[in-house]
Amino acid sequence: MSRRRTLGTKKKVALLVSAVAVAGGGAFVMASTSNAAQSPQTAAESTVCQGLATALGNNQRFIEGQRSAPDAQSAARIANREAVIAQIKVQQEASGCVVGESAQGSQAATGQPSQAASASAPASAPASQAPPAGNAASGQQVCNGSTVTLSGEAGAPAASSNQFPAGTKLKVTNLDNNKSTTVEVTSVSGSCALLNNAAFEQVREPGKFLIRRALIEKVG
Repeated sequence: MSRRRTLGTKKKVALLVSAVAVAGGGAFVMASTSNAAQSPQTAAESTVCQGLATALGNNQRFIEGQRSAPDAQSAARIANREAVIAQIKVQQEASGCVVGESAQGSQAATGQPSQAASASAPASAPASQAPPAGNAASGQQVCNGSTVTLSGEAGAPAASSNQFPAGTKLKVTNLDNNKSTTVEVTSVSGSCALLNNAAFEQVREPGKFLIRRALIEKVG
């Protein structure tokens, strides 16, 4: 009887050790997964982070332009864009992105149109024959291949541009969901068409801060 009780006790202890080992292993896996999920994502790893990095880069490039060629309004514009950059960094943190990551060359780096975008967009004149974007006729497609992101600015739907003067009307279509918005250019920026928050909300896909396949038309 004593021997049977000893064997029974050893068996129970072995089962408990096995259970603890499994639980410990599971806890380790869960902890590792949790830590991985908490690691900030880069622009290369997340479309959301890429859009925010692009927006940050556009604003930084605009500030650099204002500092290199200042005018009477540059100080106010720079202060406004610095506040916008601070808000974008808040969005980066909330979205689990690397805070402060910037895509300074975003327009050049992501400006090549995809095959799908070329197929969906109407044919346009060859680059050698096409007039400068600012001189384009009303209804003409402009800034072929440009990506579109948000400036981070509040207010009624509007856009800023480095190619069109204030008062120009642009129609921006997101070819991934066929949503469009027509906005007036109200200020200068570092890209062809930079939408403010309200305008971007009208054409964005949920959770995205970058429109890769955009059709931009000058309509007025």
